[in-house]
Parts: sequence; C-alpha cells; structure tokens
Amino acid sequence: MKKCIVTVLGKDTVGIVARVCTYLADNKINILDISQTIIQGYFNMMVIVDVSGLQKDFTVLCDEMEKLGEEIGVVIRCQREEIFEKMHRL
Repeated sequence: MKKCIVTVLGKDTVGIVARVCTYLADNKINILDISQTIIQGYFNMMVIVDVSGLQKDFTVLCDEMEKLGEEIGVVIRCQREEIFEKMHRL
C-alpha cells in the first residue's frame, strides 16, 4: 500500500469535502482516514489516502489537487507518507 497525506486549508465554504472526495474517488484513491475541523470560519482537513490504484504520475496528482484547491478557494497539498513522517520527526 502506498499512502499519501492530503491537507486542505482555507476559508470554510459549502462543498469542500464533496469536491475533494469526488476527485479522489474519480482517480481510484481510497480514503483510509479523514479528520476535519472548522475554527472561526477556517476549514482544516487532513486525509490519509491509499494511492496504490492511482493510474497517473504522483506529481500530476499533486498538480491537479493544487489546481482544484485554487478553483474552490483553498490550499491543497499532497505529500507521500514517508516524506511527511521524516519531516515531522525533526
């Protein structure tokens, strides 16, 4: 299994979760764990996904997710699990 961490940050609006999850499902990316909070109108979501079924390059996924974020007014970042873990051990 290949895992990826997706983070979504920005002003809360209707449909953020729906748009992100639809993109993931359309690309055969399974959600393993999801957490979201809204604090004083700001939306924060972290999703751990399995990208084993991904049929495109990981960098393409990251670019498309970033573009989706721009469309819906949030910042979306994707990181491979191993990189995320190493960054947060420091």
